[in-house]
Amino acid sequence: MCGIVGLFLKDNALEPELGALLAGMLGTMSDRGPDSAGFAVYGAAAPDAIKLTVRGPGGCDFAAVVRRLEAAGVAVTHVARDTHVVLTVPLRHEATARAEIAAAPELTIVGGGRRMEIFKEVGRPDRVALRFGLDTMAGTHGIGHTRMATESAVTTDGAHPFTTGTDQCLVHNGSLSNHNALRRELIREGLSFQTENDTEVAAGYMTWRMREGDSLEQTLNSSLTALDGFYTFVVGTESGFGVLRDPIACKPAVLAETDRWVAFGTEYRALVDLPGIDGANVWEPVPAKAYLWERH
Repeated sequence: MCGIVGLFLKDNALEPELGALLAGMLGTMSDRGPDSAGFAVYGAAAPDAIKLTVRGPGGCDFAAVVRRLEAAGVAVTHVARDTHVVLTVPLRHEATARAEIAAAPELTIVGGGRRMEIFKEVGRPDRVALRFGLDTMAGTHGIGHTRMATESAVTTDGAHPFTTGTDQCLVHNGSLSNHNALRRELIREGLSFQTENDTEVAAGYMTWRMREGDSLEQTLNSSLTALDGFYTFVVGTESGFGVLRDPIACKPAVLAETDRWVAFGTEYRALVDLPGIDGANVWEPVPAKAYLWERH
């Protein structure tokens, strides 16, 4: 089942509305996956710094986490949102910050990047979006996912998006058949995984290919032979996003584009409240074809 949404803004004037638009799209998909949900937003970048999105238990004292980092010599600013906190630290302090967070068993780094912030939790997508205040977030693009847990337990760790690289994340509707074998190959290449979810393996594969020098388009095209199964992927990067369906394309997918934005939805109803949708070019993505939109 599951549902995916993605929104890429061409018009800078819409950037303050990114979160609100994405929240509406994600909420519409709630009945496709009531188990858990998540989203990634690409907002403003701090110069020479990295954002680390960290998850803690309910009621976690994130101010104490900040004090701990400061005591270790890490300059940090933070924004707490429910069970997550976004820590912005100078690049020169990143290794120290990650080590301090890893030493606290109750904390998990959900993702990291110059611009990417990731939030995910168990629960209905509309409620998860409300908990984290998605409607208040600004940015240039974002992706989201509603999950029906058919291949693993209903946990926050199993929720999408998955990230295995800086400013890179992935959401997925479908199922991969060769993820266990591919996981072993990627571990030999130096990647590590936190869950048994097949989507995390797909994210790892894409991180590896881009680390080896492939562009996002090359990475998506190579995944058509490397990944077996049925899937629709939406991949977020610092500069944009990409969409790919497997060669059979049995999972539903819709793309729409205007001169102000590009949007993806598992179903058209996820797009109906976007500004200017009546005049949008709307189409079903061609199987085995990579679609890319990036800022340069």
